[in-house]
Amino acid sequence: QVQLVESGGGLVQAGGSLRLSCAASGSIFMINRMNWYRQGPGKQRELVATITYGGRTNYADSVKGRFTISRDNAKKSMYLQMNSLQPEDTAVYFCNADVQTYGSSYFDDYWGQGTQVTVSS
Repeated sequence: QVQLVESGGGLVQAGGSLRLSCAASGSIFMINRMNWYRQGPGKQRELVATITYGGRTNYADSVKGRFTISRDNAKKSMYLQMNSLQPEDTAVYFCNADVQTYGSSYFDDYWGQGTQVTVSS
């Protein structure tokens, strides 16, 4: 019913930049909080950045000042601009969102399938 699709991952050298996108589709009435998570090799999934419907943001300490989260509510999309990338940023990046579908009175949690980001030293 609801799909989240990430794009924009790839291979980049240390110090480089990438911009990830997450597009939501389906029978969507409203998207509340949207998040970017990542899971590095042999690591647990961690929260990278959060943005509310109104645009308030929060970041993990490890990415503050380097990553910027944004969203376009009309396009049901979210973005992550990643600058000054380092090898430790290598991970699969996942889009996550709280979505209310038409006909529903509550929000459900949805995940994308992830996009690989690899930063070479």
